[in-house]
Amino acid sequence: MGTWRYGVILDAGSSGTRVYVYKWLNPARARKDAIPEQLHTLPELVTKKKWTLKTHPGVSTFGTNPSEVGEKHLAPLLNHALSHVPVDAVADTPFFLLATAGMRLLPEHQRARLLQEICSYTRETTKFQLPDCDLHVQVIPGETEGLYGWIAANYLLGGFDNPQDHDHGKGHHTYGFLDMGGASAQIAFAPNATEAEKHANDLKLLRLRTIDGVGEEYKVFVTTWLGYGANEARRRYITALQDAVGESSKELPDPCLPSGLHLTLAGKPVPAGHENDPHLLGTGKFKECLSQTYPLLEKDKPCLDEPCLVGGTHVPAIDFDVNHFVGVSEYWHTTHEIFEMDHLDKAYDFKTYQSRVSEFCSQPWEDIEAGIKSMKWGKKVDETTAEEVCFKASWLINMLHDGIGIPRVGLEMKSGGKNTTQHLISSAKSKGFLDPFQAINKIEGTEVSWTLGKMVLYASSQVPPAEDTMAVGFGSNTPGVATPTDFQYPGGKQFDTPDDLTNMTPDAEVADQQDWHDKLFQDSPKRVPGFLLFLLILAVATFLILGRERRNALYTKLRSIFGLGPCRRKRGPTSTARFGKYDRVVVDDPEAAVSSANEFELQAPYPHDFDSGDEHSDDTEGTAGKASGWATPTLHNTTPGTGLESSPSKRGYFGDASGLGLGPAWTAGLMSRVDSRERLVPGRSRNASPTRRSPNLGLGSFVKESVD
Repeated sequence: MGTWRYGVILDAGSSGTRVYVYKWLNPARARKDAIPEQLHTLPELVTKKKWTLKTHPGVSTFGTNPSEVGEKHLAPLLNHALSHVPVDAVADTPFFLLATAGMRLLPEHQRARLLQEICSYTRETTKFQLPDCDLHVQVIPGETEGLYGWIAANYLLGGFDNPQDHDHGKGHHTYGFLDMGGASAQIAFAPNATEAEKHANDLKLLRLRTIDGVGEEYKVFVTTWLGYGANEARRRYITALQDAVGESSKELPDPCLPSGLHLTLAGKPVPAGHENDPHLLGTGKFKECLSQTYPLLEKDKPCLDEPCLVGGTHVPAIDFDVNHFVGVSEYWHTTHEIFEMDHLDKAYDFKTYQSRVSEFCSQPWEDIEAGIKSMKWGKKVDETTAEEVCFKASWLINMLHDGIGIPRVGLEMKSGGKNTTQHLISSAKSKGFLDPFQAINKIEGTEVSWTLGKMVLYASSQVPPAEDTMAVGFGSNTPGVATPTDFQYPGGKQFDTPDDLTNMTPDAEVADQQDWHDKLFQDSPKRVPGFLLFLLILAVATFLILGRERRNALYTKLRSIFGLGPCRRKRGPTSTARFGKYDRVVVDDPEAAVSSANEFELQAPYPHDFDSGDEHSDDTEGTAGKASGWATPTLHNTTPGTGLESSPSKRGYFGDASGLGLGPAWTAGLMSRVDSRERLVPGRSRNASPTRRSPNLGLGSFVKESVD
């Protein structure tokens, strides 16, 4: 097993399937390299934008033709993943395809055949680790999707690793999670202590494991509302409009469309010659739109288990003093892609947002069309987005405030006459998200995706457990039961990873040593420079091993071959002190030493090229690091050019080269000139050496990291 572990996961949604590739340090290497403060943290996952790819349509469209799903749907996704996972790591790379809303709607027999075909095709065409089809290729319920999202959000925000920086009061340091897709919506949060005890049987028991092998346990409430996603809510809304005006009416006035816009009942432009077919006519009355979408919450449904939120669904009481929520997917797109284009980091402000939506939706459609052509609202806003945004905004507002009960910041919440939004931003920057709700897309440059949460759970399970540490996974929270009967393990096969690299098995040790070698000699644009660098290092090492007498003889011979005069010894910035048969270099002038050592600098550029795998993402690569404070949508690169970017809370891994034991580049070069001679002198104290080897990194590892 090499230095890095990899994982591949496919998010099979209703409109398409997206592949994600993640990597993290081998647990043994991570434990060895970590400073004490980092040992009790979760594994650090890394991903990049170019490691993702999405294909259309959704995998569920192959329900009636499962034999075609491989070549027509999976092939490009698998090939993309294989292009980013090293060949020698494929067999140890777990593969997951987890399907959501679209597949849930298929008949059972179609769903079973399709999942089996996906698993068989992947096994036949790749060597990815896929030991259990039922666990690695499955349709996950909305509750599981919500739990994975909760893990991802708290992992990126720092709620797990830096609880002291996220103290919300009452011993609470995690964040609530809201997700809204096309078909369903999810909520996940850890209730306060009182509610957690009162509703213990309604919670999920979640166990993770940190780098030091110690387990962490959380109790989370998760539920899903099927039919409460933006598209399904819109379908229910159109049905309600038809019932209100009657079947005889051909024109349905729609306050959730801009004034003058004509659309079919399916939300498409009315074809020529079909003007007399039933269709929608926009009236652009946003207040009326809000009132007509409110009944879709179905708050009048009977609540069989108090308390309830929408649709008669039981949810423990939410304590907004300690429960602060982040929202992704439609919560982000609908609040930011039009109305917050110039304020992407702005805290959600109900009063300001509703005012902007109302102003937009009251415009005549021809004015909105002109604004789209002039890119008034940015490049991502097209006609389809503009046609849908008024309904989506009204649904989001109702769902957030009347459904879930999020306080209306800017209306219900005051802050002593201060600008409320500005006040929230200041608070959030000092201690993370502390407002009741904040829409987000990325944290520290990494997309908040439930797939990340699944892979964090898996990577956590691969850490060797400390004594008496429970298994990683999740299941029902049954008081008095250590491992519930429905406990789900993350999947894959458990590797016997040693506590440190010194105890690695021979095969693992060889693999780790070969990691940099494979990077150097595999087919890539860096192959030739890497090979030349290797030869240079080999030549220098051989020259040093020859010994002083042989070097002098060789030097004299070379000078005679080229017709040069006798060699005279010149005193420079360095002098030599004799120790028996060998010389030790003593540095008198550090600046001269730097100049000399630069001849052997082993740095190599790290590429910063990205694909457009995420249509809602900017050009950043993501290190899925955990933020210790305010999490911004951009990745902080503290070491330009190294490619080892990370969030501030993880500088010891990726944010600072010195955290890996690299030290300045000149130290590595000087070490290559001096260290081989030091090792030839038996019994010599290394403390007397003017240049010490980093405890974490040998020469081979340095080359590996430089060209990775």
